[in-house]
Amino acid sequence: MTAEDRSALVAVTIFPLVIVLGAVWAYNFPATASHLTPYISPGLGFIMFTMGLTLTISDFKRVAERPLAVLLGVSAQYIIMPSLAFGLVHLLNLPAGIAIGVILVGCAPGGTASNVVAYLAKADVALSVTLTTVSTLLAPIITPILVQVLAGTLTEIDGGPMAISILKTVVIPVVGGVILRLLIPTIIDKLLPVLPWISTLGITLVVAALVPGSVDALSTAVAVVFVAVILHNVAGLLFGYWAARATRSSPRTARTVSIEVGMQNSGLAATLAKTHFPATPEAALPGVIFSVWHNISGALIALYYRRRAEAEAQAQG
Repeated sequence: MTAEDRSALVAVTIFPLVIVLGAVWAYNFPATASHLTPYISPGLGFIMFTMGLTLTISDFKRVAERPLAVLLGVSAQYIIMPSLAFGLVHLLNLPAGIAIGVILVGCAPGGTASNVVAYLAKADVALSVTLTTVSTLLAPIITPILVQVLAGTLTEIDGGPMAISILKTVVIPVVGGVILRLLIPTIIDKLLPVLPWISTLGITLVVAALVPGSVDALSTAVAVVFVAVILHNVAGLLFGYWAARATRSSPRTARTVSIEVGMQNSGLAATLAKTHFPATPEAALPGVIFSVWHNISGALIALYYRRRAEAEAQAQG
């Protein structure tokens, strides 16, 4: 392994550990962790800003260069995960508040951690970054519509304010990061190695800030939520892979789509739950648990896919 590989491996191993520790701390000391609650939206915005700093104009040009792969990945993102969420809600007969949270996770765009996992898995990192970016930029339009359609029977939903929330906490920070990198590329390039660690700290703080409002729900509904989250994530990874293979995509592209589909921006889902469904604090619970779990499963799937990629390379060479 190269030094860069080792650094990335450490990062993807540390991600879930740090987030788990942050969640455990917030659960055991909710009064202290609650001081972070007012900073949930700004924290998420900062995470998305750091994502924008990693992007260049060439990343956006890849959309034009690989339209079919991008169309496949984004379509899979916004068809598979919402459909799985809707199915799990009814299969597990989830309470309304938890069901809203599961649907919010399913309707969220791809998570930024997927790019690190794609790199470790020897998948197509350029495609992964492109898919994350496109699904994120489309989120203010698609996410509120999907939530309205899938969860509208559970509670009254106003998609307009949700779209504005996503625009303010996701799209504007990403665009701001891209612009800043264009203005001072040399300085930002020097910061790139530490950005994953800054994002990890940011995600951990957002998760810790969300936990105090979900302590009671965690005590009573943690088992069923864990089941729903694990099934949702694992099924997303599997269906994402086979959807890509069904369209005759290469194994490498299929692994990329699998990771992108299975790993959601669950921090956004939890933030939307807390902001737009305050009467049901348990709605944030699936997003909080997904934020912890998908980093653990991401590390495992990265190691598995990496071995598959190495075996394929040996068979070809």
